[in-house]
Amino acid sequence: MPRTLIFLCGLLATLQTNAAPNLLLIIADDCTYRDMEVYGGQAKTPHLNKLASEGMKFTRCFQAAPMCSPTRHCLYTGLYPVKSGAYPNHTMAYDWVKSIATYLNEAGYTSHLSGKTHINPKSVFPFEYSSLKGDNNPDPAVFAEVLKSSAQNGKPFLFIAASNEPHTPWNKGDPSAYPPSSLKLPPVLVDSPDTREGFSKYLAEITYFDSQVGELVGLLDQSPLRDNTLVIVLSEQGNSLPFAKWTCYDAGLASACIARWPSQVKAGTVSDALVEYVDVTPTFLDAAGVAQPDILDGRSFLPVLKGEATAHKTHVFGLQTTRGINAGSDFYGIRSVRDGRYRYIRNLTPDAIFQNAATGDATFKTWRQMAAAGDVHARRLVHDYQHRPAEELYDTENDPWNRVNLIADPNFASVRDELRSQLDTWMKQQGDEGQATEMKALERMPRSSKSEGKKKAKKGKA
Repeated sequence: MPRTLIFLCGLLATLQTNAAPNLLLIIADDCTYRDMEVYGGQAKTPHLNKLASEGMKFTRCFQAAPMCSPTRHCLYTGLYPVKSGAYPNHTMAYDWVKSIATYLNEAGYTSHLSGKTHINPKSVFPFEYSSLKGDNNPDPAVFAEVLKSSAQNGKPFLFIAASNEPHTPWNKGDPSAYPPSSLKLPPVLVDSPDTREGFSKYLAEITYFDSQVGELVGLLDQSPLRDNTLVIVLSEQGNSLPFAKWTCYDAGLASACIARWPSQVKAGTVSDALVEYVDVTPTFLDAAGVAQPDILDGRSFLPVLKGEATAHKTHVFGLQTTRGINAGSDFYGIRSVRDGRYRYIRNLTPDAIFQNAATGDATFKTWRQMAAAGDVHARRLVHDYQHRPAEELYDTENDPWNRVNLIADPNFASVRDELRSQLDTWMKQQGDEGQATEMKALERMPRSSKSEGKKKAKKGKA
């Protein structure tokens, strides 16, 4: 390489190191974090393993809603779903809401969202949008152009790479790497041939997502911007099998969170701090040196990333609104709070039957048939998924899949009462009126999909 070119590359790297940091956020879709190899799961994730070895892996990261659209609104706005107005699926934020793109654009950044969107209205989210042609995935070529442009003009960027994987249909990756008969199924799944086949395809698609991470981070690592870029990878809500997505169990609300920022985040570290998706926007603003608006619900966990703190929050919150979702119950609202160990869940209408796309799937029908034929495990799972008590309490340390309800155990009465109080306070602060808020869910869907949402809700009631 000519000396002049070497000098210019070094100069660019020096300038970028002293400038505002670049921000790369990569997010999966419908992925239970425990299924990833980097978190001890069966799906091979070599690129995420490497990224974790170069940065920090969080073991207790949570989102506020186990569905795509409210999750993304919360992530990009720093507001919990009811406050922003984006609490059902296929939803929209109130017009007064601002997003990370608004804040960073005003601070001189370019803001890009490549891949899956699922956010409304666009006026709240002034990103530069792109996607892979013919696919709902991020476009590496666009990211390469952003890297090139930023290196040349010194303008920092936010690039959100929103993958569509491993969302169904599970048709990417190599399922042969995961022979169905060799898999260890989670205790919340019924052991049947179709369950195993689907789980195999799902694991393959997680590995495909990992390859997307590898391609994007690989492009960054080849640029002079590597050392001044904060990278965060998230796995989104749990998979679309029962007891994960659409539920407020840990499998539905917990997420992978891996961060790398050379010279700022110590390599190979693991944090047990409680963090939430609602904290990501404040963290990015903090890293960029941008003042954080008082209205934000989230709080920056930059001190944790930099090793200046080991704890962040004492409680994290979640909610599920089934009204208006595909094949969902006419209404079935869930609210939840979790501390460092215990999860409390409140089902607003326990007499209603809980249903969604998972309960109409062919695999769930197999479970029903097995239950009717006398399979005790299948019978319990089918019943417990669709019929919930008014309150649930779980020791997530000893019961990570949330299967032993401790709500009536007198030994946990103080834990129950404390979490009840925390949830009541949060709901009041958010303007969440419980069932009344649930019944207004269709009003929070864009006009173009409102009628569709009503049809879905009516279909779910039938």
